[in-house]
Amino acid sequence: MKIGIYARTLKNKQAIECLQNLLASLAHKEIETFVHDKISEYFNDLKIFSNEKYEVFTNENILDTQIDYMLSIGGDGTILDTLDIVKDSGIPIMGFNTGRLGYLATSNPENIDKVIDELILKSYRIDKRTLLKLESENDFFDGFPYALNDFVIHKKDSASMIIVHTYLNGEFMNSYWADGLIVATPTGSSAYSLSCGGPILIPKSASFVITPIAPHNLSLRPIVIPDNTVLSFEIEGRVKSYLLSLDSKSCSIKKGTQIAVRKADFTFNLIRLGDDNYLDALRNKMMWGQDIRN
Repeated sequence: MKIGIYARTLKNKQAIECLQNLLASLAHKEIETFVHDKISEYFNDLKIFSNEKYEVFTNENILDTQIDYMLSIGGDGTILDTLDIVKDSGIPIMGFNTGRLGYLATSNPENIDKVIDELILKSYRIDKRTLLKLESENDFFDGFPYALNDFVIHKKDSASMIIVHTYLNGEFMNSYWADGLIVATPTGSSAYSLSCGGPILIPKSASFVITPIAPHNLSLRPIVIPDNTVLSFEIEGRVKSYLLSLDSKSCSIKKGTQIAVRKADFTFNLIRLGDDNYLDALRNKMMWGQDIRN
């Protein structure tokens, strides 16, 4: 078995200890280990990993490693980062939560040995999550325009509102006078979209949600659509450029740029262990339905 490890940073004690214990456990179980080059540069400064054997991989050569699983150390944002690493390879992802929420990164760093044993025994299930794909005449996001959470059109800086003309399968739906517009997957429905008043979608609901950001019309509410719908947009406004985001990545687009969003033809594969399930996460992590009277 081959395992890859990724982290955004190693700037807190919990993340450092998690990585150290993870490397030690993998070495003890004689599992071939690969560490992303983004964190390998920390090792000389930390001076605590010299006894463990590992190889370094990059976003470009990950397929050459033929790793079986990718383990992330951090929070949910770190999980989102791994999409740009594994791309459409189908490599399953699991996260050790050293962040705050741990909605996607659900594994406890204190249970590293148990987690590795379950991977060895293959006593897990794969939670296949829908992705969004951005299509445009321009080559945005280094040729990999995919998102696990959401696609967002947003005004730049403190500019005035924009108008987002929205079409479903080529048919005009509505014009949103707002600060922007979110298209969220079921995974992303509990993130930015939720903060803007959107509904929570169950992961296997085969839907997207369109949520306006601060709309200047009280009748404009979030709408749920089938995930086989192709959405296209035309943007109007007083400025010449706008902000376009896929998860935590963003870029500037010029006025008049043609863009569309559709369901990707591959999925993001999350590893779920034991009794870990979506509804428990909603209640325990998001405090969904919590009432002190209960």
